[in-house]
This record gives sequence, C-alpha cells and structure tokens, in this order.
Amino acid sequence: MKYTIIQAPMAGVSTPEFVIAASKAGILGSFGAGYLNAEQTQKAVDAIQQETEQFCVNVFVPEENNYTTAQMEEAYAIIRTYEEKLQVEEAPLPEVQQHFYTQLEVLLAAKVPYVSFTFGLPPVQWIERFKQQGTILIGTATTTKEAIANEQAGMDYIVLQGIEAGGHRGSFIEGEQVPLHELISATKPHITTPFIAAGGIATAEDVQEMLSLGAQAVQIGSALLATTESGASAIHKKTLLNSQQGDTMLTKAFSGKTARGIRNTFMEEMQTQPIAPYPAQHFLTNRMRQASAQQGNPDFVSMWSGTKGYLAQATSVENIIHQLLKL
Repeated sequence: MKYTIIQAPMAGVSTPEFVIAASKAGILGSFGAGYLNAEQTQKAVDAIQQETEQFCVNVFVPEENNYTTAQMEEAYAIIRTYEEKLQVEEAPLPEVQQHFYTQLEVLLAAKVPYVSFTFGLPPVQWIERFKQQGTILIGTATTTKEAIANEQAGMDYIVLQGIEAGGHRGSFIEGEQVPLHELISATKPHITTPFIAAGGIATAEDVQEMLSLGAQAVQIGSALLATTESGASAIHKKTLLNSQQGDTMLTKAFSGKTARGIRNTFMEEMQTQPIAPYPAQHFLTNRMRQASAQQGNPDFVSMWSGTKGYLAQATSVENIIHQLLKL
C-alpha cells in the first residue's frame, strides 16, 4: 500500500468531489457505492476518473433477503408515525433492491484500481476476474474469524474495523465486536495479509500509533465528515461539530444492521420497537431520513460518527490530512 491514509468510503455521504479532494490531498480516496445501482455507480466512476486515476470504490456484499412482507409492514407502521411528524405523505412499501453484481461489472469494465468489500466476500469467480486485470482488492473484518476468511479468499489488504468506527459494522460472521487495539492484537498472529486500521483514528498521534502496531495504512472517516468537500448533510455536519465525547451509540434503527452514529430521538425510541432486517429497514426509513435532513431536523436522520467524531473540524480535506500527517 503506497498510501498512509485511506478516506473511508462512507456510503450515503460519499460524492465524486469528496473522493477527488482526498486524492488531491495525497491519500487514497474511496467512493461508497453501497446503495447505488449500476448506472449511478458508472456515473460516479466516470466523474472521478476525469480527475484522478488512483481511487477505490466500495461495494456492499449482499446478504440473503431473510425478511417478509409482514416484517416490513410491522416496521413501517412505526416509521410511519415519524413520517407524519415530518409531514411526509404515505406511500406503498418500497422495493428492496441490491445491485451488487451489476456494479461489479461496471467496476471491471472501468478498470477501477482499488475495490473494497463490506458485509462479506464476493464469490471466488469475481475475485479471480478482478485479479486477472490487476485490481487491488480490500476486504473488511471486525473479528479475527472474518480476517482469516478475507485472507483465505485472497484479499490483498484487510481493513480491521474496531468497534469505535462510525457507520455500519462490516461484520459478516457471528462474533464479539471489540475495540481496534484488541482486534489488532488478536488478529495479527493469525494472518499474513497486510492490514489497514480503522475505527477511532482522528489525530496524528492515532495514525502513528496504528502504523507502529503494524498497520500498512489507516482508514479515516469521521475526521473528514465535516469538511467542505464532504457529502454529509448540513444538519449532519452541524450536529457532528457540536457533538461531545460519548455522544455516539450503536443502533439498527435506520438500516436493520448495526451502525454507530450520533444519538438522537429515533435511535433512542426505536430500541424497543420492531425493526425490519437489513436491508429492508434501510429502504423503509429512506424518505423519513431525507425529509429530516432537508428540514434541518436532527431527530430522525442517520448521522454516522465514530467515537472520536467530536474532533471533526469544518475545514478542507487537505487541511485535515496535513494535520494527520504532520506536514
């Protein structure tokens, strides 16, 4: 890995402009394509390639759709009460779509140099196709078992994601989620694949510490969320900048999959309510989240943040990277 810092992909707030800014700052920019279709992915890749040849695209490995219409209806009945507070008109249950394999075709055709995977591993034939054209593949692991699975699958690098990380947990094998230091210590003896440290890394001291522990690079997300070039909503940035240490919590409320974000009304109140399995819950909460963000209301929108998100600054990506590398 020729980069010390990788900009975390962060699906939902990722934009080509954000990735390009990261690239121009001398780090590896990553585009989070997890929720997009093939056409949207192609458009983003085209925009990025006009400005830089070196970048990464992250995709979500699909899971079995083990949800029922009854589960969606039960979950939406709760979500609907929040939509009404935001004056969102009622609509039929949304179609749950995943575009993983058509996205992979786009990335192959575009010869994207780095491709990363979250929530699992692609089938072996896809790994082989990418490797045949020299694509560098990056997997994600939140446990030692997942790291071993990534190595056995042939990933070139493995992101070790500690429990401190903002946004979704990259987990795909049952196991205890642990802090980054503990994850690195437990995993290093069992893999030879180079690893990238992620989770709660927000200062130059954090970066150096992770490198001293053997990381090839670090992945930075929350520290870049409030930057000028970030695609995060205005209310997300404002709330992040006003947040304090300890303001984040883990929740399944917005997507059905565990993620860390800044504590708000919806996250608190949904702790005892029915939640549809991932990814159904993501599609069910989509209109509520959009309306809440557009109205500048922090109560019903996902505002992902790691445990050190409170250190975020309203400046340029370049300025943050200079601080992290002590340039």
